[in-house]
Amino acid sequence: MNAARTFATAGRVLRQLRRDRRTAALLLGVPSVLLILLRYVYDGRPAVFDHVGAPLLALFPFITMFLVTSVAMLRERTSGTLERLLTTPLGRADLLVGYALAFGAVAVLQTGIASALALGPLGLQLAASPALVVLLALLDALLGMALGLFLSAFARNEFQAVQFLPAFVLPQLLLCGLFADRSAMAAPLRWLSDVLPLTYAVDGMQELTVRSGVGSALAVDLAVVAGASALALALGAATLRRQSA
Repeated sequence: MNAARTFATAGRVLRQLRRDRRTAALLLGVPSVLLILLRYVYDGRPAVFDHVGAPLLALFPFITMFLVTSVAMLRERTSGTLERLLTTPLGRADLLVGYALAFGAVAVLQTGIASALALGPLGLQLAASPALVVLLALLDALLGMALGLFLSAFARNEFQAVQFLPAFVLPQLLLCGLFADRSAMAAPLRWLSDVLPLTYAVDGMQELTVRSGVGSALAVDLAVVAGASALALALGAATLRRQSA
């Protein structure tokens, strides 16, 4: 991997995002808008908002980053841009890491805005420090980005890329413990949830609602989310194709 080519790729992607104002608005604004809606869905019930808002502070950036990055990488293939880029000295790792750096920078802004809104004007109360909340929310956004880049390799068009959301993300939402205690699930579903990365993202945020420090459970959650992101990027580089089949 060449650092100069990697940073050049990141710069190109950031310039494209800056010109695409609608996508930028989606990435930076939608999680905050959803948190505002959630706050007033539970208007007058702040304890419920505190319980539900923390996991969703992680899930909203995860979902938006997953959607945008999967479609963006697919567009590179279907437009022929990726095929032209890979005829240059640019390697697959340079391309994927460049994308990761660009969308990682966006994820920092996205989670910073959403966390500041939730912990400030919306009054989300958590036991942990804001720094830990932002860190985990950022890791969750990066996980969504990495999975979106990886899964885009298996889509032939943008419609198929979007369909990975209900096919891959929604089952994780159902099994992550957000809607039901995982201990009450059927044993096969518990075993499946144990290997799904979103389970650890939600577990981590739930830990932050009741504990102020970094305990062993939170450390495991952070490590699994970060490791799953790195693994998804590595698999994305290995499976990256020049164009859709």
